[in-house]
Amino acid sequence: MDFNSLCKEILDLDPKVRFAAVCDDSGDIKYGGQRAGITNLLSPEETKRSNLQALARWSLRNSLSAKIGRGQYAMAVYEKIKRITIPLENDHLLLVTTEIDSNHNDIISKTLSLIKK
Repeated sequence: MDFNSLCKEILDLDPKVRFAAVCDDSGDIKYGGQRAGITNLLSPEETKRSNLQALARWSLRNSLSAKIGRGQYAMAVYEKIKRITIPLENDHLLLVTTEIDSNHNDIISKTLSLIKK
């Protein structure tokens, strides 16, 4: 899968998408990034820490996958953003943030379709 193209396509889905990136199992962002003109809410160090927390949560979810199936996505709503995480191949994690007033169901559905292509 071409992760750079995936991130660009996600940013193109909806102007309410702020950020689309893929991190590896160390929490480092390897592909994608912030939409042009959008101010980062977190510093690079805070972003990496947040990514590591998301990876740890996915590890916990995966511990139950034999019984309930593999997780498809997770979403958290904060006061300032919505954050969607989707596990990808080779221990990569897709991170998408949107404006708080976004239609997250539509963005998630379209993103999952892009991944399945």
